[in-house]
Amino acid sequence: MMTEKDKALLQKKHITEDQFREQLQCFVHGFPFLRLSAAASVEKGITVLSEAEQQAALKAWDAYIADGHAIVKFVPASGAASRMFKNLYAFLDATYDEPTTDFEKTFFANLPSAAYYADLDAVCMRLYGAGVGELLAARRFKDVVSALLGKDGLNYGHLPKGLLKFHNYPDGARTPLEEHLVEGALYAREQDGTVCVHFTVSPEHRALFEQLVARVAPVYGKKFGVKYNVTFSEQKSSTDTVAANPDNTPFRQADGSLLFRPGGHGALIENLNELSADVVFIKNIDNVVPDRLKDETVRYKKLLAGVLVSLQEQAFSYLRKLDSGCYTVDELLEMLQFVQKKFCCKNPETKTLEDTELAIYLRRKLNRPLRVCGMVRNVGEPGGGPFLAYNADGTISPQILESSQIDMADPEKKAMFEKGTHFNPVDLVCGLRNYRGEAFCLPDYVDKATGFISHKSKDGRELKALELPGLWNGAMSDWNTVFVEVPLATFNPVKTVNDLFREQHR
Repeated sequence: MMTEKDKALLQKKHITEDQFREQLQCFVHGFPFLRLSAAASVEKGITVLSEAEQQAALKAWDAYIADGHAIVKFVPASGAASRMFKNLYAFLDATYDEPTTDFEKTFFANLPSAAYYADLDAVCMRLYGAGVGELLAARRFKDVVSALLGKDGLNYGHLPKGLLKFHNYPDGARTPLEEHLVEGALYAREQDGTVCVHFTVSPEHRALFEQLVARVAPVYGKKFGVKYNVTFSEQKSSTDTVAANPDNTPFRQADGSLLFRPGGHGALIENLNELSADVVFIKNIDNVVPDRLKDETVRYKKLLAGVLVSLQEQAFSYLRKLDSGCYTVDELLEMLQFVQKKFCCKNPETKTLEDTELAIYLRRKLNRPLRVCGMVRNVGEPGGGPFLAYNADGTISPQILESSQIDMADPEKKAMFEKGTHFNPVDLVCGLRNYRGEAFCLPDYVDKATGFISHKSKDGRELKALELPGLWNGAMSDWNTVFVEVPLATFNPVKTVNDLFREQHR
């Protein structure tokens, strides 16, 4: 039964009672596994651009910028960096006091080269009256780690990744936020020199992000001859989901109130929907490299964008033709070829459709948001991959899937997942407007059946958590999707603190 207190909470979060009941039903019924046609590969669904195609894409992007379009770089940056330091927290809790595991030995051996070393040294002097070098010589390893992670020290264990110092430069260290500002100047600069960058952040860290931007944006603006327009948003509380007990009843906290949890990165489709832009680049906060390695990243970002605007231009010309009613049977067949070859969208029933029905079908398939996704060769990274999957309407189209969406109990499906040749590095360029220049309503293109249920705990009690369809998974399910192979060098995420000691981050 819902209490008045429950209703007030729902109202505060802008969640309707119907949505609340819908969420509870998801726990009861669960989510179906996606029906797969095949893992995407170079032979099937992933494009490898020839040198001539690369040049054409770069030219198309330059022409698009010159035409005065609105471009935004969108960076999800709300997660705390605590997972990055999981091994160091384990060291603090360990019964031993000196580096023992390979991870611990690597960390301390390389620590002097860290971009945050000078800050850490100053903090250690403040806390212990001795610098890092002295503390290590005195075998006070845990004191150094406490100074790095603790709230009295650098507080790195509680800050988001975007605010940590990643890379060293002669003029000082840079955070990922700064590296994204630099990237924006190199490939997302509008005709008038404006660079729009949008970060999604958590409410508790927003002020820190704003302070850093206020300090560094003028510096990078002067360096690259651009004007930054940096904006922030937070995950909406209306996208939170209710937690449930193992028996699917609402989970209540000690004070009797309902427990709501953030709905995962799929909630960010709402934030993306509020951007006023023709083209949006999406890339995770931790996937950045120093300037000496940026050339390849920049080149491939421009390539993906060039592919997007070229495909968009062709789709728009077909839509104008369809909406005018002036088309021939041959032109309809040409459009069908385009949908099949460029968007890899197959429908066996098109052979039986009358011309008018085919025109309606083509308009429906062409008139939707478009994304071009960079895919790297699989190197065993955890996460989603590119597949050709069946949609609710019986068509087959490219989708990025997580392992939770695949029936691993089915040997055939499991083999598809394990033998996948490519991996999703979250490198997307998105077209968010139709041929009339009107913004698509992005929540309309979410496949609600692609959420998933995870098992968590709170105050020592088990609970079920409802994850919304992921941003680049089910939240973009009904978009037109194109997979393009990009080099592994464009994918350099920082998942653990020791990743910063890899050659790519030095």
